[in-house]
Formats: sequence, C-alpha cells, structure tokens
Amino acid sequence: MSNKIDKSSRIGGNVKIGEYCVVGEDAVIGEGCVIGNGVIIHPGTNIGANVRVDDHSVLGKLPMKAANTAVTKDQELPPLEVGDSCIIGTSVVLYRGCALGEKVLVADLSTVRENVKVGDFTIIGRGVAIENFCEVGSYCKLETNVYLTAYSIVEDRVFIAPCVATSNDNFVGRTEERFKHFKGVTVKKGGRIGVGSVILPGKTIGADCLVAAGSVVTSDTPDKIIVAGVPAKQFRDVPSEQLLENQNWEKK
Repeated sequence: MSNKIDKSSRIGGNVKIGEYCVVGEDAVIGEGCVIGNGVIIHPGTNIGANVRVDDHSVLGKLPMKAANTAVTKDQELPPLEVGDSCIIGTSVVLYRGCALGEKVLVADLSTVRENVKVGDFTIIGRGVAIENFCEVGSYCKLETNVYLTAYSIVEDRVFIAPCVATSNDNFVGRTEERFKHFKGVTVKKGGRIGVGSVILPGKTIGADCLVAAGSVVTSDTPDKIIVAGVPAKQFRDVPSEQLLENQNWEKK
C-alpha cells in the first residue's frame, strides 16, 4: 500500500485504512473507523469512533479565499470534528472549522464549509452544499442538491426537499451597500420546504410551516401554515396529524 501517515497522528484500534490515503500531523482517527481509498485527512482533524469515510473524500480542507470574496475571512480555524458513528460518502469535502455531531450522514459529493455546526442524526444528501457560518440542527434532512447559503440557521427536525435554493444577498452582487446586509435564511423547528423552492435573503420559515413545491418565499412565513406560489402566500393550516407535536418520534 502507498499510504502516507504522519507519525504524530493517533489511530485507534481496529481501524481499517484503504490504499493511497494521507493522514496529516496530529490527526486523530477513533477506534473502529473504516477509511476508504484515496482519502485525505488534513492536519489536526479529529474523527470519532466507528466512523466510515468512503473513497476520495477530503477531511479538514482549508478554505480558499478569492480576492473579491464577500464572506470568506482570514482566520484561525479549529480542526474539523467528526462525531462518533458518522458516515461520510464518496468525494465529500469537509472543511476545517466544521463540526459534525454523532451519527450524521453526509452523502456523496457534498460539501460542508468552515464555521458550520451540524447536529446529531442529521442527513446531508447527495450533492448538498452548506456554505460557511451556518448552523444545522439535529434530526434534519437536507436532500439531494440543496444549497444552503452562508449565515443560515436550520433548527431541529427540519426537512428540506431536493433542489431547494437559498440566498443571502438582495443586491445580487452589486454595490457596496450589499456588504451591510448579508443575511441567510432561518428555518424554525420542524419547518418543511418542498422540492425546487427558493427562499430569498433573510427570510424566516416558521416552526412547522410547510412551503409547497416550487414556491418562492419573499417574506417571513407563519408557524403551522402551508404557503404556496410565486410569490408564496398563505394557503391553509398544516393538518394537525402532520404537526411535529403529534409525531410519536418527537416524544422519544
């Protein structure tokens, strides 16, 4: 095998590492982990116990900073933290300064940027991009090709369907004024967003609100209401049997 494992790294018992992997200095790999082929683990990365990392993923990558970027900052970042029993798919990129809770699944081709925290038992689907300075709660589902813009907050038990897009810049990249107003989206506990919806900058999706498929949300939405359309307007109440408080798993 042609692995490059730094002598200062700490690797727990019963760890399996594939071929052509790089493990940087002071990296920690917990007991029982399975590391695929061609995986790059950057210096200082801390991987918990029983974590699976599939082929060609990159853990602990340093962010790039373009000369004219509005949100990427020069800063000292803490090491990447991956909680126990996480599953990291193929060709995933997790940046330094990101922290995943326990039993998080990050599917193939996804990216999680720096200054991001993801809670326990959350599923990040295939091709999802979570930009920097975001918080994602526990027991969330972000399905295939979701784009979560920088400075967003997603609370617990949120469901975001495939191809949902969010934005944080009402000035669409023009004028100096925009730098004063960057704001991501907020999805309150139990909020659900249907496939292909668009959430405009700074908008809040209410707790247990349902945004219907294909909607464009241009203003904050109330709790426990279905909104639909372009622009999204109140449609009717969320059926009581769908409310978070009436789900058996919420009481566990």
